[in-house]
Amino acid sequence: MSTPQPSVSIVVPVRNEADNIAPLIAEIGAALDGRWAYEIIYVNDGSTDATGERLAAIMKQRSNLRQLRHARSGGQSAAVRSGVRAARGDIVATLDGDGQNNPAFLPDLIAAVEKSLRVGLAAGQRVGRKDTGFKKFQSRVANGVRNAILKDGTRDTGCGLKAFRRDVFLMLPYFDGLHRFLPALVRREGYEIAYVDVIDRPRHSGVSNYGFFDRLWIGIMDLAGVWWLIRRKKPTPEVTEVNA
Repeated sequence: MSTPQPSVSIVVPVRNEADNIAPLIAEIGAALDGRWAYEIIYVNDGSTDATGERLAAIMKQRSNLRQLRHARSGGQSAAVRSGVRAARGDIVATLDGDGQNNPAFLPDLIAAVEKSLRVGLAAGQRVGRKDTGFKKFQSRVANGVRNAILKDGTRDTGCGLKAFRRDVFLMLPYFDGLHRFLPALVRREGYEIAYVDVIDRPRHSGVSNYGFFDRLWIGIMDLAGVWWLIRRKKPTPEVTEVNA
């Protein structure tokens, strides 16, 4: 039986999160069932554990669950991009697959995008973070430096909870690390950003797949590149079609 055309697509990038699959999908369902026609797209970013098998088993029970698989890990931005490109909904929401992002905040993010065509992105901003002291410190430093240079008005771009218009995302320049610069790049296209405070929580199980020092210098280069892109942006001329 075919499923209805979704208006919302939930994209979840994962790598080696087998034990977090079932609990998170259940929470997404609890947050969205009866509110939107939606699909859940898990992007399996080269997992080497039982992530794929767990997803396949649940797909037999949930017709709105899809799995995309990368043959090898491409990173979070690549996984999000694959999910957005495959999405059938006009609005896409994302969250991390480790359980730290609470799906209960998805309705507020989606509604913020639906509220106005001027809003291109609704960004979750974490309060009460459950990370280690060092991880919170590095996040404050990174967010402070980025905001000082790009002036994107966002205190927390690292939160995985976001909702945006699919067509807006697809017009953005793609690069590894894109997900951390979405507010600045969406503003560059002339759209507004809505902010939603979300309460952080510990991951369900497992350990983080992302480090700090392995991406520090790449992040600095990305920051310089986004700064250049913003400075090179020219206003888009008004376009009208001329009929014969």
